[in-house]
Amino acid sequence: MYKRLIFEEIKNKLWSGKVIILAGPRQCGKTTLILDLLHSLEPVVKTKVFNCDNPIDRELLSGHDLDFLKQQLGDAKIIAIDEGQKIEAIGQTLKLLVDHYGKEKQFIVTGSSSINLLSAAGEALTGRKWTYFLYPLSAEELFLDSPGLELLKNRESLLIYGQYPEVAKQTSFESKQQVLKELASSYLYQDVLEYENVKNSDKILALLKALALQIGSEVSYLELSRLLEVSKLTVEKYVDLLEKSFVIFKLSPFTQNKRRELSRMKKIYFYDLGIRNAILNNFNLMPNRSDAGALWENFMVAERMKYRAYHHIYANSYFWRTYDGAEVDLVEERDGKLLGYEFKWDEMRKVRPPKTWLEYPEASFDVIGMKEWKGFIWP
Repeated sequence: MYKRLIFEEIKNKLWSGKVIILAGPRQCGKTTLILDLLHSLEPVVKTKVFNCDNPIDRELLSGHDLDFLKQQLGDAKIIAIDEGQKIEAIGQTLKLLVDHYGKEKQFIVTGSSSINLLSAAGEALTGRKWTYFLYPLSAEELFLDSPGLELLKNRESLLIYGQYPEVAKQTSFESKQQVLKELASSYLYQDVLEYENVKNSDKILALLKALALQIGSEVSYLELSRLLEVSKLTVEKYVDLLEKSFVIFKLSPFTQNKRRELSRMKKIYFYDLGIRNAILNNFNLMPNRSDAGALWENFMVAERMKYRAYHHIYANSYFWRTYDGAEVDLVEERDGKLLGYEFKWDEMRKVRPPKTWLEYPEASFDVIGMKEWKGFIWP
């Protein structure tokens, strides 16, 4: 069992008259968190759970009027709807229920895809929802008691096998690989195949492999379209769907001087490196890898995203690169300042800030190696 950092925050939002939405990748622990929350309230509070991976539960909540829905809910005070994105018109259903019950009942909805859950529900639930994101275990959650020491001891395992809860609890490398290969099958991106009528799963997998080989580098959709033998628009659509299914995420370039700085291509990272390595079937140890630097960059960018989300540090995130090759791995635009970070696995190599980056009067520059973690990905 791992203590999730947002557990208490979600618990404190109960009975506010708003729907609680918990989104994030499949198998990252959303259902476990919600069930733990419900169990902490039982038997004082009566609860009910709908699992919308089950067609029967899904049908009970799809396309019915308020009287029918009231009969399904009965006298339950907290109603959890798991994988709610599978319910047709989920936003309208939740709006109907929360407007009727107000603070009398609490609705909690999880979803592994924002294709329906966040985009469709967003407008209907304006002013009626709290939205949270749950990611694969953060380093802070994994090593809550002594993160600094444990991070140093386990850093290579994190870069190779990632941080899915089911993977983290395995006691052998072989069992970790088995779980990851199962997760990296079509189950991981089945929402893309189901909701957008994507028939060619081979193309999705080929795209994922191509993206896995390019973490830490700018990605050209045109080159990917040629590699996959599909249109550039199809590549853009697939990338967007994979992002909405919480498999990958993008960083856009920071630019204030379009003549000097890149302004088109994006960087794409994986939410979990274990998934990335399983897609490539590459679980080699770090001394035998040519991608150590890229893994480290992906790990730190993803961990920083989790840390900021869980600790409410608000910023716009970018990368920065000029046409002559000067670059900064991560840029945070926060409180009127530009915070630049360079990630280095090889700490023997000295890194100096690009002169053109420091031309911004509000810019800073820090190198994050294997020991500069405090305050960046853990308190």
